[in-house]
Amino acid sequence: MSELTLTVMRLGFLAVLWLFVIVAVQVIRSDLFGTRVTQRTAARRAEPAPQQPRRQQQQPQRGRQRRGAPTKLVITEGSLAGTTVALQGQTITLGRAHDSTIVLDDDYASGRHARIYPDRDGQWIVEDLGSTNGTYLDRGRLTTPTPIPPGTPVRIGKTVIELRK
Repeated sequence: MSELTLTVMRLGFLAVLWLFVIVAVQVIRSDLFGTRVTQRTAARRAEPAPQQPRRQQQQPQRGRQRRGAPTKLVITEGSLAGTTVALQGQTITLGRAHDSTIVLDDDYASGRHARIYPDRDGQWIVEDLGSTNGTYLDRGRLTTPTPIPPGTPVRIGKTVIELRK
């Protein structure tokens, strides 16, 4: 082997070694400090104006179609216990990702764990998004999108949510 080939191989090996060290330090740092939890209230007020009227127009129609439909999502257990989110006809995403509607600071939740969305009949549907630990509706693990009856607990890791009127 020529001296140039040997030097290029040594530099390549050194670069791969440093890449491994950097990735290992990032993983250790994220384990020690966790994910950054940001306040979502300011982000909600800054939503684009054209989307808000459309969502508000859809909500009254759904409310007329289905009497006794849930109006809020309540977190009953977990680090966010006591938090209430108004159901306004839009999809609610749950997980550890920063762009989720409800950011869960839970070791058993995936980045994009589950979503809750309304169907055309005004029912709310919960769907597991391929999470590792699963989403449970009243002690049963979800495998398909399933309607949520009001007051039925939905468990994601240590977090439990319910739809209420």
